[in-house]
Amino acid sequence: MSEADLFEVEGTLRGVGIRVPEAIKQCSGISLYGRCMKSLVFSTDVAVIRNVDADAVLAVYPFTCQPAITQALLAVSEVPVLTGVGGSLTTGQRAIDLAVHSDMQGVAGVVVNASTDPRTIAGMAERVDVPIVVTATKLDALVHDQIAAGARIVNVAAAKETAYVVEDLRRAYPNLPIMASGGPNDETILATIEAGANAISWTPPSLQELERRVMNRHRQKNDLTFFAA
Repeated sequence: MSEADLFEVEGTLRGVGIRVPEAIKQCSGISLYGRCMKSLVFSTDVAVIRNVDADAVLAVYPFTCQPAITQALLAVSEVPVLTGVGGSLTTGQRAIDLAVHSDMQGVAGVVVNASTDPRTIAGMAERVDVPIVVTATKLDALVHDQIAAGARIVNVAAAKETAYVVEDLRRAYPNLPIMASGGPNDETILATIEAGANAISWTPPSLQELERRVMNRHRQKNDLTFFAA
């Protein structure tokens, strides 16, 4: 049965509030614990996570990883959560300990940033069962070392250069799972997929923007009801 043949069943009140771009469905996907992951929502907002139809959550934020936040995200998410555990603030043994703790909490993957020391990744690989995802902004010697140290998925986040970096990675590693930021529209998403990305991370609109859209729809509906009467 193809996706076009699927029957949709939703609640009256709780439908899908936020849909990821259709273009992401063109991905081949990454099999993560038996689940096909094509789309990842890049968010730590529990309201967004609970109401989006993404296949997984990419929970990376500009602070040191906090187990309480990870637990909250896991509590509300109905899909796998990949959480950041190491970056410019959190390094070395602490990053390894946070990766182990996150693994025990139930995350589907741990994410480290582009500057993470390969020795830290190697230390994580010895102690966690979930895949280590390393973020890359370019293909250089450090990325090669990070992959050799135990990173099993690469997350490309290189702004306008993302598709080019994905292409370089795919050429160097034909069998490596690659996820990447899709950019602002279907054109950039499709270009990234064509370059070799297996999954796309997508940044949703802000809650303020979503609230504005809902209020506009309600205003239009009320206006139509008024004139129909």
